[in-house]
Amino acid sequence: MAAVDTNAGFRRALSAEWTKLRTDTGNLWMLLGTVLLTVGIGAGVAGTTKCPSVGCGQDAGKLSLTGVMAGQVVVAIVAVLMVGNEYSTGMIRTTFIAMPRRTEVLAAKAAVLSAVTAAAGLLSVLGAILVGKLVLPGNGFTARNGYAALLGDGGTLLRVVVGSVLYLVLVALLGLGIVTAVRSSAGAIGIVLALLFVFPILIHVVSNPTWQRHLNQIAPMSAGLGVQTTLDVAKLPIGPWQGLGVVALWAVAALVIGGTLLRTRDA
Repeated sequence: MAAVDTNAGFRRALSAEWTKLRTDTGNLWMLLGTVLLTVGIGAGVAGTTKCPSVGCGQDAGKLSLTGVMAGQVVVAIVAVLMVGNEYSTGMIRTTFIAMPRRTEVLAAKAAVLSAVTAAAGLLSVLGAILVGKLVLPGNGFTARNGYAALLGDGGTLLRVVVGSVLYLVLVALLGLGIVTAVRSSAGAIGIVLALLFVFPILIHVVSNPTWQRHLNQIAPMSAGLGVQTTLDVAKLPIGPWQGLGVVALWAVAALVIGGTLLRTRDA
């Protein structure tokens, strides 16, 4: 009976979180913005990058998906506002009165957020890759210049697509965990952006190659976006799927800390 009650409670929490997300038109516009930014920036980069000769060294996959770096910021903001807005308005107290199991509420938020981010991410990634396949051959990315398969073989393309979508979902969950811990939209956005973009700056500042490699291995964005690589994969500081695992560890850590604080302190 307890299991049945728990399942029913979680379904109610899912329904509530889905209703809150879809009835806030700002969220829908931001998710649409994720798609437009990812595809638009990818198209701009693909349209202005040339490969005039054999061995130009450009990675077609990364070029097409450059916009993911902007799209991740938008999905992180959507994630942060899912909790941050409730704290800023005091609505979080009403949520916990209606659904006292706080971990269940967080799990429902994570599930809904993952679903909508995956949908927006899939549209973004497929759109960007399609544009890349249409535009890049005209800029010299042809079989004659070493690009017989523009984005690698079928297995590589699948890894690029699935990995990029998973990366966006993990960034969203990272944002959700952080905002749950700090309870401030501005603070959480600042922390997420610092984790994503400060690491690459440190990597360029550090001159020691060993430390550069280690920073690349633990930095969420550097490690995670390695999944988009289609050339010289063996030269990556960490494997594509292992790098995505690093981002997953960051997201899990943030959710565990956020969930623990959510249970142990007042709303």
